[in-house]
This record gives sequence, C-alpha cells and structure tokens, in this order.
Amino acid sequence: MIPITDKGYQLLHDGCVALSQVEANGMKIDTDYLNRAITHTNRKMDDLRYEMEQDKIFKRWRREYGLKTNMGSREQLGKILFSIMDYPCPAYTKTGRPKADAATLNTVDIDFVKKFLKLEKLKKAKSTYLQGILRETTDGYLHPFFNLHIPRTYRGSSDHPNFQNMPIRDPEIAKLVRRAFIPRTKNHQIVETDYSGAEICCAACYHKDPRMVSYIKDEKKDLHRDMAGECFMLPKKEISKDIRYCGKNMFVFPQFYGDYYIHCAKSLWKAIGEMKLKGEDGKSLRKHLKTKGISKLGRCNPEDSPVKGTFEKHLQEVEYDFWNRRFKVYGQWKKDWYHKYLKKGYFDTLTGFRIEGIYGRNEVINYPVQGSAFHWLLWSLIRIQKLLKKYKIRGYIIGQIHDSIVSDVHERDINNYMEIVRQVMTVDICKHWHHIIVPLKVEIEVAPVGKSWFLKEEVKYE
Repeated sequence: MIPITDKGYQLLHDGCVALSQVEANGMKIDTDYLNRAITHTNRKMDDLRYEMEQDKIFKRWRREYGLKTNMGSREQLGKILFSIMDYPCPAYTKTGRPKADAATLNTVDIDFVKKFLKLEKLKKAKSTYLQGILRETTDGYLHPFFNLHIPRTYRGSSDHPNFQNMPIRDPEIAKLVRRAFIPRTKNHQIVETDYSGAEICCAACYHKDPRMVSYIKDEKKDLHRDMAGECFMLPKKEISKDIRYCGKNMFVFPQFYGDYYIHCAKSLWKAIGEMKLKGEDGKSLRKHLKTKGISKLGRCNPEDSPVKGTFEKHLQEVEYDFWNRRFKVYGQWKKDWYHKYLKKGYFDTLTGFRIEGIYGRNEVINYPVQGSAFHWLLWSLIRIQKLLKKYKIRGYIIGQIHDSIVSDVHERDINNYMEIVRQVMTVDICKHWHHIIVPLKVEIEVAPVGKSWFLKEEVKYE
C-alpha cells in the first residue's frame, strides 16, 4: 500500500502514533477471574472426556486405533463415523472421502459428535484465549499490538494477543473470555463504538448506485429484511429477527464479497433447520417454501445447472435479480473496476492509497472497500484521541476492532465522551473525506460501571 496523497501519508503517520498510545494505555484484566475460569474449563473438559469415553462410538474408536487414538482428531472421528460405523455422511471431499471438518460435523445430529465439538471449542477457549490473555498480561494490564502494515486487505491487525479476534458470536465462549476485560477503576465503564454498516456505506461511495444510496439514506428501508424476504419468499411483516439475520449474513454480505448462489443456498437451507426458522403461522420455512413449489435444496454442484423447483434454482434467480435489476449500477461498477485493474495493474482507494500487485477479482473489488472503511475508523480514532486530551476527558482508547473503537471512560465523562464520538464519526469525518456521499451512523454499547466488557448494552439516542 503506497500513499499517493498528503492525506494518505498523514493518516499513516498519525495512525502509527495514535495506535502506539492505544497500546500503551492497555486494558485492565481480571487475572483472578482468568485463573478461576481456566480451572473451571479444565473440569468441564475432563467431564466431557469421561462422558465420551463411555460412549460406544469411542469404544469402537479405541479398538480401531489403539494407542494411536487421538480424541482431538477429526480425521480419525470421520473414519469411525462414516466409514466404519456407517453413519450418514453429509458431505464428501472432491476425491470422494467423507468430510470431517467442523462445518460438516456441526450438521451431524449425534450426541457424541456434539460433545466432541464442545470439547474442541473449550480447548480453543482455554489455550488461545484464556491462557493467551493471561500469558500476555503484565501488572494486571494487557497491551496488544495494533498494526497498520500487515493485512493485505489494508485494514488494521492485532497480535500478542489478537484483540480483534476475541469471540463474540458464540455466547458461551464470549462470556467466558470477555468477562476478563474490566475497567481500570470501579468508577470507569467499558465503551464500544461501532460504525454501523461501514463497508456497505464505503462501497456506495465507490459505485454510487442510486438504489443502494437510497437504502442507506432512507431509515424506513431495510436491505437485509428485503433480501431475506426474497430468499425465503416471505412478506415483510413475517421477517423475524433471525430470518433477517440470515438474509444479511448468508446472502447480502456474501454477495457483496464475491460469493455466489450455490453457497448462499446451502447456508440458508441449513439455517432453516439449525435455527428453527418459522413463518408467522408457526410452520417451518421448509413447509412454507413447499407451498411455493420448492421442496428440496438441489444438488448444488457448480458443474450442473440448477433444477426448477429447488431452493438452489430459486437463489440463482434471486442473485440474478440482485445484480442485474436491483443493483445493476453496482454490478456494472464491479465489472468496470476489475477491468481497469487488469489494464493498469493497480487501483487507487478513495482515502489516498495505491494498491499494486497480483490479485484475484474478489480481492480487487473488496480490498479498496475494506481498506477505506478501516481508514475512516482510523481517522476517527486519531481525532477522538486528540479531543479527549484537549477537553481533559477521563477516558482512554484501549482497543480497535476493524469497524469499532473500545474505550475505558470515567462514569462522569461518559456523556461527553459519547458526544465527541458521534460528532467525530458522523459529522467531522464527512468534512475531512469529501468522497463520503452517504450518512454515517454509529452504535454505542456501554457496560455498567465497574463491570466487564461482556455486559455492554446498546445506548439509544436521538
């Protein structure tokens, strides 16, 4: 990444200085809790191992492998389940061997497999997170590194430990890990400020698709809700929170990042069962889809054409409409942007950087969006840090996670801090970067006074 403007160079320079201060600030860690959590996790893992050893599947496993039995081996487990004990295999490799990766095993409804996956999850939580945090903590504070020179996506990164990878999607593991992060005094609160839909907004500043811009500007419109309705053939009033989540994370975002209908179809079809998605009448969405003429997923083989009456065929049609009718300007921009890169061998970002090298199509389309969206956050972080000092706010920026800023703020300065954050991240930034053509929004979550990061809750404001 090469700065080609004064603003680009200044951003890197000021960003390095600001992030070094964030590293120095550090985050308070409850080491007593960490030690208790490690002990408790060890007990849970021992209990799981004992339960698994009593199961007929493990006894067959032990007879097959003897002293070479490795309870953590997915390959061994896959062979025992699908080749020896003849359980139905949900997926195969290209060479015809049964798959035993985490994604495949998660679809296997067997108690032993569920315990195996839970044990693997706890092992990672203990070694990567709990012990990793404890190992890097000095005098009660953790000081992760925040880098600007490593990711090929031109976002920031973190290591020792990777603060940007602290679990959040799995509630059990998120609680286990994030409870270790506490405010530096009993009068402080952990605050996390997140750009809402930053990459969608940033992409709109590149392609300027009028329909996408309209979605962003009009608060009554909801792209994720609308696409969930298209995918599951439901009216707006029947789109629940979970159904909208699937539309957002299993169709809209994958499409933006270059995925295609086959993967989207498999993910959405699987989610109907795993998340027990239902329509307004309480019936499973699979029964609802059957009334619409869709009774099965389809083969989802890239070498075969999808068959009418399958969910796969329906998603192919939804995808075609998405890029060729709904967002045809965006779709054409992707083609033009990649074609220009092939001719020139580089592309320039809106924030003043030139990216050279050999990249695939998805990388050429995604990197400028991901990179520029992160640069918005980096500029905001630099500005906020200066204003905290200027106005003597009793608060510290202690971390950065792609589209969000994590801070540790005195309870009496919380309102002033939030006002600064909103002003910088939604108003001041638009005056600095004139390429921003859509309104930016932030979501602010605050933990109770003196309590852990895990307990943060969204703060509503007008």
